[in-house]
Amino acid sequence: MKKIFTLMAVCLLALVSGCGGQQSSAPEPADKGPVELHVSAAASLTDVMNEIGKAYEQEHPDVKVVFNYGSSGALQQAIENGGAADLFFSAAQKQMDALDKQGLLADGTREELLQNEVVLIVPKEGGRGITSFDALTGDAVAHVALGEPKGVPVGQYSEEILTKLGLLDGIRAKAVYGSDVRQVLAWVASGEADAGLVYATDAAVEPSVRVVATAPAGTHKPIIYPAAVLKDTKHLDTAKDFLAFVSNDKNKERFAKYGFAKYGFEVK
Repeated sequence: MKKIFTLMAVCLLALVSGCGGQQSSAPEPADKGPVELHVSAAASLTDVMNEIGKAYEQEHPDVKVVFNYGSSGALQQAIENGGAADLFFSAAQKQMDALDKQGLLADGTREELLQNEVVLIVPKEGGRGITSFDALTGDAVAHVALGEPKGVPVGQYSEEILTKLGLLDGIRAKAVYGSDVRQVLAWVASGEADAGLVYATDAAVEPSVRVVATAPAGTHKPIIYPAAVLKDTKHLDTAKDFLAFVSNDKNKERFAKYGFAKYGFEVK
């Protein structure tokens, strides 16, 4: 009988502390301790976001900001497929809208962050006499670099522009398609392409290209960059804080330095 009572006492103790070795404990706060914040951002944001990320880490030594840059379409697909990301910065509304419709954004966190514009660039040395969009159909132009229109926003804007100008059919045979805007920029900078369409901000950070024309008003939809925290983030408070940090006055100055404008204002 004594053995039975002893066994019952042991089982009772095990139940209190977690029978069968399955201990129950309250979940840790999402943002307790060191945080690794994963940010998926359009390739055209690379330079400015790297600078902002470093500034945030200096103010928050317990946070490491890890960026994943690429075309907005590819980043959207990665998020849909369960890729690790806490925030998404898109170069177009289309990709953010798709995630929103699927309920993948944290409620109330989406904001229209920035505005940009599309420009026509050529290599700094040379350029084959290209001074306007119309010149792209000329015999002297062999390769025109564009973003891949299915998943790269700058490619989608470029097709809008060239269609509106009546030039798309005339350059299809000479078009080469990049996986993101930075590949388009690199092809023109290296001379592999005679010309290309990129964002004004990308052209501004590459000394090996020059801008010869800006897309005329009304030839494409407004280029708006939305940002949002993702619903599945495990660091909601930190992600919201980072998004607020990106939008503060100091970082507005950083965006301006790289040629971006706050939503609602023209790019200068």
